[in-house]
Amino acid sequence: MNLVLLGPPGAGKGTLAARLVEEFGFVHLSTGDILREEVKKGSELGRLAKGYMERGELVPDEVILGMVRERVDDKSDGFLFDGFPRTIAQAEGLEGILPVHLVIYLELPEEEVVRRLSARRVCKRCGANYNLITQPPKVPGICDRCGGELYQRPDDNEEVIRNRFQVYTEQSAPLVGYYERKGILRRVDASLSPDEVFRRVAEVLRG
Repeated sequence: MNLVLLGPPGAGKGTLAARLVEEFGFVHLSTGDILREEVKKGSELGRLAKGYMERGELVPDEVILGMVRERVDDKSDGFLFDGFPRTIAQAEGLEGILPVHLVIYLELPEEEVVRRLSARRVCKRCGANYNLITQPPKVPGICDRCGGELYQRPDDNEEVIRNRFQVYTEQSAPLVGYYERKGILRRVDASLSPDEVFRRVAEVLRG
């Protein structure tokens, strides 16, 4: 099965994806992580994407689709897409690469998105994600996993977060209708605890 996780920034797609990979053995493809990796490497794709990401805008469809095609190869099953597709054009492009069997839509209102994302911290050394509200580190400012320093990503300030939510609403929300019409979309309340969100999604997958 190929699975897509949809939802606004901060809905917990990354946290949920990690647990689904562990439990169900999916191959996790997060376009956001791949892009940040390319930015860090200073590759051509990274330089191209950096300006869009810093402004909270979407990276062009053709760049994203090329990157996905490169990583998927000719395999066609067991992929979990997190943060992709973000537009109807990307969804149609993905169908030309491999079939999508199920879409989980994590619903979360704007104010909760702002509250969560402004509290997000990332480890400089290993990239582990924390949230001062929902998943704080054991020692403030220090990564539980490797002892690295935690920092706030530049795109996690309130102004950029609200812009990202606006961009999401205008360009990505139509995907909900698109996948609903195909009969493969299931809605899950992302304001619940991470454990409860995982339980509900696992129920859908096992059902």
